[in-house]
Amino acid sequence: MNYQKESYYTNRELSWMDFNYRVLDEARDKDNPLLERVRFLGITQSNLDEFFTVRVASLRKLISVNYEKADPAGLTPADQVEAISAKAHEMVKRQYNTLNRSLLPLLEQHDIRILTMEELSEEQYTFVKNYFDDELYPALTPMADDSSRPFPFIGNNTLNIALRIYKNGNKKDRKFATVQVPDVFPRVVILPGGDNQFILIEDIIKAFVGSLFINYTVKETSAYRVIRDLDLDVAEEDTSDLLKEVQKQLKMREHGKVMRLEVEKSMSKHQRTRLAKALGIQESSLYIINGPLNLTFLSKLVKSVTGHADLNYPKYHAYYPAVYREKSIFDLIKDHDILMQYPYDDFQPVVDFIHEAAEDDDVLAIKMTLYRVSADSPIIKYLGQAAQNGKQVTVLVEVKARFDEENNVHWAKKLEEMGCHVIYGLIGLKTHCKLALVVRRESEGIKRYMHMGTGNYNDVTAHFYTDMGLFTADTDMGIDASNIFNMLSGYSEPPYFHKLHISPDGIRDFINERIDDEISIAKAGRPAHIKMKMNSLSDPQIISKLYEASHAGVKIQLIIRGICCLRTGIKGISDNIEVHSIIGRLLEHSRIYYFSNDGEPQIYLSSADMMTRNLNRRVELLFPLLQPEISKRAMAIFDTMWADTVKTRVLQADNEYVKCDRRGLVVLDSQATFIETAEKAVAADHETPTSTSNAHQFVPMMSPKNEPNPLSDEGDE
Repeated sequence: MNYQKESYYTNRELSWMDFNYRVLDEARDKDNPLLERVRFLGITQSNLDEFFTVRVASLRKLISVNYEKADPAGLTPADQVEAISAKAHEMVKRQYNTLNRSLLPLLEQHDIRILTMEELSEEQYTFVKNYFDDELYPALTPMADDSSRPFPFIGNNTLNIALRIYKNGNKKDRKFATVQVPDVFPRVVILPGGDNQFILIEDIIKAFVGSLFINYTVKETSAYRVIRDLDLDVAEEDTSDLLKEVQKQLKMREHGKVMRLEVEKSMSKHQRTRLAKALGIQESSLYIINGPLNLTFLSKLVKSVTGHADLNYPKYHAYYPAVYREKSIFDLIKDHDILMQYPYDDFQPVVDFIHEAAEDDDVLAIKMTLYRVSADSPIIKYLGQAAQNGKQVTVLVEVKARFDEENNVHWAKKLEEMGCHVIYGLIGLKTHCKLALVVRRESEGIKRYMHMGTGNYNDVTAHFYTDMGLFTADTDMGIDASNIFNMLSGYSEPPYFHKLHISPDGIRDFINERIDDEISIAKAGRPAHIKMKMNSLSDPQIISKLYEASHAGVKIQLIIRGICCLRTGIKGISDNIEVHSIIGRLLEHSRIYYFSNDGEPQIYLSSADMMTRNLNRRVELLFPLLQPEISKRAMAIFDTMWADTVKTRVLQADNEYVKCDRRGLVVLDSQATFIETAEKAVAADHETPTSTSNAHQFVPMMSPKNEPNPLSDEGDE
């Protein structure tokens, strides 16, 4: 059976575009609170911008070197760019229809207004005039474009105003100039004379920009911005100092080629043509925008609104068991593995784990991988404190983590200054696994404690990315963890691992073996079942193996938030595969891999998606859940998400994602269910005295059928 036919695969980039359309659907969903809908619309913009700076940029590079090999879906790079352009133009149209026809009118019904200059009261006009004169004017720099002053460099994602001007008394002597809107000022300006009235900074500048051009008359003003190629090209094999090479590339990145030019609808055709020529873009890369450019300003608008808590999601409390304030975290882990589900379980115990290790006299060493950390990471502080307390601290900081390179370079240097041994990633690979190892001397000997997770050690994103983590003191896993760090920091090639599986190579081989086992079970006529949750599924070999399993009769349930190159509903190929995508309040980020194993289920968590980059070009970690109550809870989490009928879209045979038909089904929003369970756990913890026997265990997760206690789980890593 041939499972590699082009018709069996969806192009990766077009699948990503479909994902962003699902995010846009959340902005259009009337069941979401209004300000959250506004936020979702802003997210679609930041998603699209990043997609162009990386994915479209990569495709254009392939085209520039005449690379014509087709992807598994049969599309060449040129085919993909053309299809992306069509979808992106349609997306922009839908974004601004959503803004202009729906969200702005609804905001006005709640007296939340973005005003134009013509709508300002006398008091407000005086305010913005003074604001321009006193604050903006000194910071603005007019840049001419003529024979002696060439067209200026326009930075990525900067907001600019193009002007057509002529000298007073000579309308035929038209000139072009541009003014960059300084990003040191807020884009959304709060107006006096009433709550929740705003104006955008570019409208203020356009109104008074003529004062920059003395003896000239401004004929036309219109905003524009460019999105450039920001993909980092680090030739690692030829680089003796990876840190310096990354820093060098960061300086060069801002000068990448223009991928997209956005202009206001009011801009004349003459100005559009002039800009396009100056920036070297084709017509397909020009986007005419019916509204304010760069919708990411909407998140700032939402934060500036006062007095409308009812238009946001209600706040909730993550579960942070009182026992963590009463007992050593090492005693808790030694007693029993602990499974955590963020952000419903508080991320603080992970921070406490490193903090206690830093201060514990019995701790000898701390080893940790860091892929993305927050700008003010407490974990970094405690790692430095541990080193200053005389412990051996080894930290792998991945300085090639896309768009976090600068932040990670900063923290890598800081950790070194504090006495930590820092590794800057590996040549040719990104280290994406989430692993922390604490080595402790105890009365019975040396003991290893670990935390392994599906998401980053980032105390900020842990509030809105859904992830899972495991605390364990399992001896075999501890030995495996030590071997992983020996591989990362030195020259070591262990012949095998006891219980952990790592990429490159190891996770792919292991997943293939588990799928083969399920195929054998199905062929023997016994029930076989695979359940997987991930961010993206794009690896053709894994997809082919899932098709083989489906053909053999294995029932396959996939929860995939973003990219899915697998197609459902292909007769004899994918009849037994169902794909769900959950887009909701929180960004689904955990990775779960379940195999029924002939009645003895095996369940694993991982940092890796089923993408070629994760399986072949990254250091990733996949780890088992071995204790029965832990694995049951993890599967109940999966089953709750699978039963979601509110935020789930189901992939159809025609490649469309359709919301669940709720007729006859229980209305279940998995994320809301998990939040409710966390709140109940918080309330119960405050009311009930701590029990030393099982207080470290979190609230047991029950499947929707059993009702009592459920709990749940996007930037692309």
